Amino acid sequence: MTDFLSRHYFMNTPSQWLTAFAYIVGGIIIAKIVYFIFKRISKKFTNVTKTKLDEVLIETLEKPVIFAIAILGFYLGMNKLNMTSAIESLILNIDKVLVVICITWFFVRFVNAIVEEYMEPAIEMSESKSKRQLLPIITKVVTITIWIIGIIIAFNTIGYNLAGLIAGLGIGGLAFALAAKDYLQNIFGGISVFTDKPFRIDDRIKIDGFDGKVEEIGIRSSRIRTLSGSLVTIPNSIFISNSVENIALEPTRKIVLKLGLTYQTSPAKIKEAMEILKEINADNQDIVTDVPVVFFENFSDSSLVILFIYYIRKEADIALAQNTMNLEILERFEKAGLDFAYPTQTIYSIKQ
Repeated sequence: MTDFLSRHYFMNTPSQWLTAFAYIVGGIIIAKIVYFIFKRISKKFTNVTKTKLDEVLIETLEKPVIFAIAILGFYLGMNKLNMTSAIESLILNIDKVLVVICITWFFVRFVNAIVEEYMEPAIEMSESKSKRQLLPIITKVVTITIWIIGIIIAFNTIGYNLAGLIAGLGIGGLAFALAAKDYLQNIFGGISVFTDKPFRIDDRIKIDGFDGKVEEIGIRSSRIRTLSGSLVTIPNSIFISNSVENIALEPTRKIVLKLGLTYQTSPAKIKEAMEILKEINADNQDIVTDVPVVFFENFSDSSLVILFIYYIRKEADIALAQNTMNLEILERFEKAGLDFAYPTQTIYSIKQ
């Protein structure tokens, strides 16, 4: 046992390795204890103040503080070990990068907490669709920007010029750019949706074979709740290369009916049928009364066809309005003795 404890493993004895491990684990435990005490004391302070900013700050600091103390424990533990200059330099660089990541993480959490606690409730109260559409995009752009700045600072801290590194990638950089092409197209598609505003959240649209209500517009993709209830995620690049039909923006819903009457219907009855359709159109409050189209269209193989085009108001229930109109047509035509035709065929046999 004495021989085992006195031996060196990777330049250090087991006791030195245990000491280093104890510093790392101890750093995590101390971080938890410090935060627990800090949270107990801060609760009394935050209960006195009216603002939520102090609560947001405390919640934001929790995990980064634990991470920072753990980094310190790792650094102190590694200093208890014997290492070559190369490994010592590597450990020091790792610590520097972890510190920058910790600080960047704090800023990202702080921005997200501010958005969640202050901006989202304010936008919900304003009921502004454009603001609800814009907020997730701005939040993601700010978050990505903070992380990019943090990564650049981390590389510069350990002596690497990130700009020069990217410029020196050459063919590798070109391959990366090609791989990222679809991702960038989706981002530009999201920007295009926001700037052109072909639709907004809660609008019903038709795109690429899907029909549904827009639930979310993101920086890379958007989500549509289809009429069947399923949630479809569509890459934003689709909105650049395809036509978008915004049903929510239609001023009225156009309905086209072709009513076929039997060939036994007299011209007077045809005229009466057209007058009935005009009256039905005028009497329904859900229908735009000044633009009906009613005329005797043609002679089909088995019927005399009357074309009836009417327009349902935007604010009306589309299905209910159609149901009311169809029932009214059926009842009024039956009272007037107007018979609907159906395909018929007469076969004559010839005796030879």
